[in-house]
Amino acid sequence: MTRPRSVADWLRWQESLSARPVDLGLDRVRAVLGRLGLQPPAGRVVTVGGTNGKGSTITLVHDVLRAAGGNPGLYTSPHLVHYNERILIGGRPVEDAPLIRSFERVEAVRGGVPLTYFEFGTLAALASFAEAGCDSWLLEVGLGGRLDAVNALDADIAVITTIGLDHQEWLGDSIEAIAAEKAGILRPGSPALYGDSPVPAAIVARAAEIGAELCVMGSDFRFERDGKGGWAWHWPGSGGVTHIDRLLAPAHWTPAQFRNATVALGALARLRPPLELDAGFLNPVLLHSSPPGRLHVVRREHEWILDVAHNPQAAAVLREQLATLPLPAGGRGDVTVVLALLADKAIADFVRELRDVGARWIVAGVDDPRASPEALMREALQAAGITAFSWADTPAAAFERARQLTRPGGRIVVCGSFRIVAPALEWLGLY
Repeated sequence: MTRPRSVADWLRWQESLSARPVDLGLDRVRAVLGRLGLQPPAGRVVTVGGTNGKGSTITLVHDVLRAAGGNPGLYTSPHLVHYNERILIGGRPVEDAPLIRSFERVEAVRGGVPLTYFEFGTLAALASFAEAGCDSWLLEVGLGGRLDAVNALDADIAVITTIGLDHQEWLGDSIEAIAAEKAGILRPGSPALYGDSPVPAAIVARAAEIGAELCVMGSDFRFERDGKGGWAWHWPGSGGVTHIDRLLAPAHWTPAQFRNATVALGALARLRPPLELDAGFLNPVLLHSSPPGRLHVVRREHEWILDVAHNPQAAAVLREQLATLPLPAGGRGDVTVVLALLADKAIADFVRELRDVGARWIVAGVDDPRASPEALMREALQAAGITAFSWADTPAAAFERARQLTRPGGRIVVCGSFRIVAPALEWLGLY
């Protein structure tokens, strides 16, 4: 091949390696991973899967480890604007030069294996962690779990946040079918944390089958709110830290954020060697930890709220979070929703969760082969009871229309996909 020179060149070339953009299976990535000869840090590999809450959970684990003086590597996907955002080292996106070295290292041992774009990037992330001497490897599962490229690496701690309906074309059309795929990240004899209740039967069955140490929120560990903005974390049988009192939380947290934080603290409590966890150390991290694109508030002439929620479960969480924020002076009448969803999403169900959030809806086309066409969006919104909305061919056109239609001091909520939030960040001059 003609050797790529830039990150953009490498990414375009990686897209050409496999005939299928998504090709679930571990044989290819395991073969190349074995040739890389990487040595993960003992006891410090954490994998986080689930339908929603993965990014928030793994980001909090990362931020706590950083605050404790560690050098964790964090791998998430997708990125918002720049590919380098997928790989954090030293708390910052990996620089181009070491990223290209990792691409070259993977290619040097690939041997003709037709890796997908995501598989190549996952291996490059692991190579980047190894080169940088990261003392913890933190990995967000991309799609599913059992056959996801991230699952080629054995985790010391596996976390599943929640199970909801999403990616049914790949994972199955029921909660139990999806849970069975997510449970594929569990490992024999290792802690497996589930961050919601009740726990799906498929997760319980898989843990019993392989001898994983399943710990479930609500029965093994839990959180308690004190009614004054504070909360406490409890794990009576953890064998280490058993409770932490006087914890703080941002005002916009709903039960979903408390669950994410609780399971993140559970994962941190099971790391080896253990951390010293107390409220004095944790509170500054809890108050500021947030992955990009989640309830991102930008105050200009209008209050812009950007959120990558893209399935009904996430939309319900967004609605609950918005309810914690004071409405503009004109109430719901001063709120505009800018929406873009990919065609494979449960569009009508998503919209139903947010139906009462705003008075005006603007639907945008986005630059993605999976983008929903105007006709599909119109049909879905009408099915959800939204009859007054307009269509914009591009995100920029949608943002400008929202700015014009919303009274100064009003709110503009942008949601539905990374493909709409990323252009919003750029349009607002934040990238």
